[in-house]
Order: sequence, then C-alpha cells, then structure tokens
Amino acid sequence: MRRTITLLATMALLPAAAATGGNTARAACPPTLANQLADTGSATQLVTVVSARKTATSGMLRAWEKRGECWAPVAGSWPAWLGQRGISENKREGDRTTPSGAFGFQRVMYGLGPNPGVRYRYHHIVCGDWWVEDSLSPFYNRFKHVRCGSKPPFRITSEDMSKSPTSYRHLAVIDYNTNPIVPGRGSGIFLHVSHGNPTLGCVSLALPQLLTILRWLQPAKQPLIVIGTRASIRRF
Repeated sequence: MRRTITLLATMALLPAAAATGGNTARAACPPTLANQLADTGSATQLVTVVSARKTATSGMLRAWEKRGECWAPVAGSWPAWLGQRGISENKREGDRTTPSGAFGFQRVMYGLGPNPGVRYRYHHIVCGDWWVEDSLSPFYNRFKHVRCGSKPPFRITSEDMSKSPTSYRHLAVIDYNTNPIVPGRGSGIFLHVSHGNPTLGCVSLALPQLLTILRWLQPAKQPLIVIGTRASIRRF
C-alpha cells in the first residue's frame, strides 16, 4: 500500500514538472515582445504591428523568426499605417479600423506589378478583379473576377483592384474573417503598399519594406501577423 501511495504521488507531480520546464524554457528567451506573446502556435515566422493606443492610425512593424524555443528579430522596426479609426478587436464592415488580434496569411499574394520573387502563389491583378465587400453576397470577403467593364453580381463600394496602382502594386492578404466568414465582420484586410496616410482598415508599408516582408514570408513556416496596442498585444 505504501508503494502504491508513493507511485501516485509521483505521477501527480509530473504535469507540474512539465509546466515548470516549459516556463523555464520561455524564461530563458530574451524578454522581447515576440517572446512575450500568449500563443504563436506552430508559426516559425512572425510579424508584429504595435500601436500606442486603439485610436492611433500608425504603428511599428517588426519581423521575427523562431530559433529554437525563442523568437529572434530579423527586420524592422518600421512605421506602418493602420486604419483611419485605429484598430479594433470587434471590427465591422466599413468602420475604417484595422482588426486587432493574431492572424495568418492567405495562400495567394496579388499585385498589379510582376511577381517580385515571393514564395507564395502570385496572381497578377487585371481589370475585373474584385475583393467582395458586399456582406449579403455569397462571395463576401473573397476574391472574385468578373468580365472587365461588366456590372458585378454584388453591391460595390469601391473600384475594382486594378484601379489602385499604388496600394495594390503588391500585397498579401491577412487571413481575417475567413474561418468561418461572418457577414459584416469586415473584408479585404491586406498588407499593402503605403500611400503615406492611414488606410481603410489594412496595414500598409513603404514599398521597399513591404517587398522585404513579402519575399521573406514562407507558407511552410505558417507565418502569423499579430496586431495590437502596447497594452493589449501580449494577450494574443
């Protein structure tokens, strides 16, 4: 009986020991922002975008990669533009905020310019290419091509993608509101080229810096982009 009690007591301590080991490994990492995020899952590439407060229309973007158990900086810190009304954890269609949280990137990159050497599938934007913003459409928050010059089968609130030669020269699609797609929760959240002013809800960078990020991202490394304020971002 005594042997049984001892064995049970030892087993009860195992989860605590494992948890302590994990915390010890994390504590050994440099106390940088990336190493303080709550959960980066299986990602080995990471982009962080940090603003001073929810209403700020700009923030600082930095890229990181996983080395062992720790995140190490690889690029940035660079100024990035956010939505005209800052960021929000409860984004709605048309509210001009950038969604706050942790998101992946979709498997296709887009651009009016030729493929700049990205490791994703690349779609060259042409007349008739749309990202659907109509929350009542079955194509909501999806890419849709219609014949150039024809009336789309959905309500339009902006021009087709080919009419934005600066912003959409090259872009990555942030995987927001996709699994599942919820009508009205926001659509077309991109990492795109900056105009030098706030966006309608995307994240934008100067072209040379954007190209550095787009060429660096690798789908096999399951990259994440984490967007938040200095006070909130560590929860994601």
